[in-house]
Amino acid sequence: MYKIMEEEEFEFQPTELSDDLCFCPQAEFNNKPDSLFFNDGVRRIDFILVYEDEDKKERREYFEASLMKMGMELEATQSVVDDKLMFIKVHMPWDVLCTYAEVLHIKVPIQPNDLASSSSPWRFFSCITKHFYPNEELISKETEYFTAPFEKDRLDYFYIKEKDIFFTPAMRSRMAYYILSRAPYEIRGNIKKFGITKLLDGGVYKAAYPLHDCRFNVKSTEQGCPNERYLLYEEWAHPKSFYKMQPLDLIRKYYGEKIGIYFAWLGFYTIMLTLAAVVGLGCFIYGYKTQETSTWSKEVCDPQIGGNIVMCPQCDKFCKYWRLNTTCEASKKLCIFDNFGTLVFAVFMSIWVTLFLEFWKRYQAELEYEWDTVEFLEQEEPPRPEYEAKCSYERKNPVTGVNHTQRLFLILICLYSFLSIGIGTVLFWILLILASIVAITVYRLAVFFTFSHRLRNQDLKQLEPLKEYVTPQMATSVTASLISFVVIMILNILYERVAIWITDFELPRTKTDYENSLTLKMFLFQFVNYYSSCFYIAFAKGKAVSYPGRLTLSDDSALGSEKVIPRWEQDYQLQPVSKLGLFYEYLEMVIQFGFVTLFVASFPLAPVLALVNNLFEIRVDAWKITTQFRRVMPEKAQDIGAWQPILQGVAILAVATNAMIIAFTSDMIPRLVYYWSFSVYPYVDHYNNTMAGYINSSLSIFDTRDFTNSSRPFADTGITTCRYRDFRYPPGHPRQYEHNVYYWHVVAAKMAFIIVVEHIVYLTKFILSYMIPDVPYAVKEQIKREKYLTQVILHETNLKLVTKRLKPIAKDCLKETEVKLAMEEMDLDL
Repeated sequence: MYKIMEEEEFEFQPTELSDDLCFCPQAEFNNKPDSLFFNDGVRRIDFILVYEDEDKKERREYFEASLMKMGMELEATQSVVDDKLMFIKVHMPWDVLCTYAEVLHIKVPIQPNDLASSSSPWRFFSCITKHFYPNEELISKETEYFTAPFEKDRLDYFYIKEKDIFFTPAMRSRMAYYILSRAPYEIRGNIKKFGITKLLDGGVYKAAYPLHDCRFNVKSTEQGCPNERYLLYEEWAHPKSFYKMQPLDLIRKYYGEKIGIYFAWLGFYTIMLTLAAVVGLGCFIYGYKTQETSTWSKEVCDPQIGGNIVMCPQCDKFCKYWRLNTTCEASKKLCIFDNFGTLVFAVFMSIWVTLFLEFWKRYQAELEYEWDTVEFLEQEEPPRPEYEAKCSYERKNPVTGVNHTQRLFLILICLYSFLSIGIGTVLFWILLILASIVAITVYRLAVFFTFSHRLRNQDLKQLEPLKEYVTPQMATSVTASLISFVVIMILNILYERVAIWITDFELPRTKTDYENSLTLKMFLFQFVNYYSSCFYIAFAKGKAVSYPGRLTLSDDSALGSEKVIPRWEQDYQLQPVSKLGLFYEYLEMVIQFGFVTLFVASFPLAPVLALVNNLFEIRVDAWKITTQFRRVMPEKAQDIGAWQPILQGVAILAVATNAMIIAFTSDMIPRLVYYWSFSVYPYVDHYNNTMAGYINSSLSIFDTRDFTNSSRPFADTGITTCRYRDFRYPPGHPRQYEHNVYYWHVVAAKMAFIIVVEHIVYLTKFILSYMIPDVPYAVKEQIKREKYLTQVILHETNLKLVTKRLKPIAKDCLKETEVKLAMEEMDLDL
């Protein structure tokens, strides 16, 4: 077991500041725009604080004094652009770095990896594949090391070449932010207020951020600058590199594991989309080639069949009779997406999503090992400052044996508050979305009939010029879409604030817990918000119709300036990072993942469009984070967090959704029932187990004399019967206009299809999940090797410590023995 250090050992005692306040020294800018150091050129800048000279001077000075008492070194420099702005440069000396590296369990190298890596199956094509990877001359492959959590007492056992570069800038910034988040700025009695977050919210500081190492488009000439931002822009974010694989190790090194795992997931998802896009494109081409030869489209377009079928009006009073062959082109286009290839593709996508999730787990396990996050457990992640500030009760951690503070009343009412406030509020907002959808649907119906009435009223002369161009459907769709857009945007803004408030009230212990809780709440709302319309169109729209008569800024812009602007001020002019971090980036991709999987049976080209979008998305996100935003605070992350179970839930739901779309929305099942009908139904014209005659069999007959006065069409052309799409008994039958036997056979076939497909796909998913291990065998071996080396090092260290302690005791025992022997010799002589 590693030595677990309690944070209280290093916690700053604020009472020391009461008599002796120390102030941050000031220095003039040395006219080196790309310098990453204090004016002495020796001490590296680990963090930047920005403030304006305002009335909140006391808190700021107390806070800065606290930082210096905790061992950090500060240097203030006035802005060269705005005289009101001051920049505080923060540096962490070696001793402070060692102390907090141990507190944060930061893993550092102990020995180069001596296990032979498995050769890539693509090595024979290296002459071709090398062009699709970043330039190795610019971005060399990182050396692999076995690592262990840092400990000050065992410095000799860590792989330290140079102290200045032993802790990477990302590690240093992470440790600096840990101290900034816990340094006090005010004490009133027993109440201690601390943390840079509260000071930023209160306007004491205008910004706090780590530095970029150089300009993104100009290579720095300063000594000790790795120019990693420049390399990322050239080989990753630049549009010319769109075809190259991502330099994930460099992304992780520069931005931290949380950013790295996002781009790793996005890249892996895009690669997997390639296979789905190829199959989806093949399905689309098949449908496009067979649209002219499809039996049902030919019957619709045939003047002798579709041209002789008179269809009933599609609305009461105002709509007219129409011929079936007028939908010829629409029927052909429908056959492109509604064919037997769609069924195969839907089943394929259900298998694809399982393979995607299982292979991602394996790839994620490799990244966890390579990026030292395998043991990034709850006891290793420090608690949030907001949690520490409100803790009043200590509980012993059963794993580490260390006492952790927590809220006493939270233990008693946590479950009650979560059920009554958390879930209740989320359900309320979800129901609010559903209510808005119902309201918009009612609005569409009301507006449709209003526009229909006005456009057909011959007395309204002012609308005559619009009759030819404005239809009731167009007017209804446009206005309803605008209202829906406004409602969605308003609910998004309000719900985000509500979700953050609920999560703050829950007071999760770690930042990972906080983000997972917030992500789940936000996604449940966004899921309903984004997909409700799709579910409505797929399963509700047009399904409740009865028979007729009963119708229901860039980085170098400042350097165009005459003044020389330092590195920290260039970064200040960039965009600040959102408080929600990567949430909306993940949300955008997971929503897309839902469209690709949930409704792919309706649109096989969805994976193709998603693939094209993601190829741009990766580079656009890379360009934004590299050129337009301040450097992201590096954070550890083991995986993609709450998005993993969300993806699994979407994948499970996708099987049922696609099966029901094929069953209830497409004509697939009625066609199959018609094709495999061996006995001729009394109300179905069947031609020897072929598709001939299907169109006629799928249309029921309606007697126009059965129209009510409120539904009879104005344009009465003497037509006695018309057809409509359904399976009902004809007029004159004792059960006229009721569903016939064939209808119930189709319903039974649809239910059977859903059950069979779901069971087959779920069984296949289970078998694949069982056969594909989550962690590759090579990674397991490397983890075992690393643990063995760590134990050997610990054993040797403990043995030396024991030996060192026993040496004085052994010397004393030897002296006592010598004295006894001398006395015995004296006795013998006497």
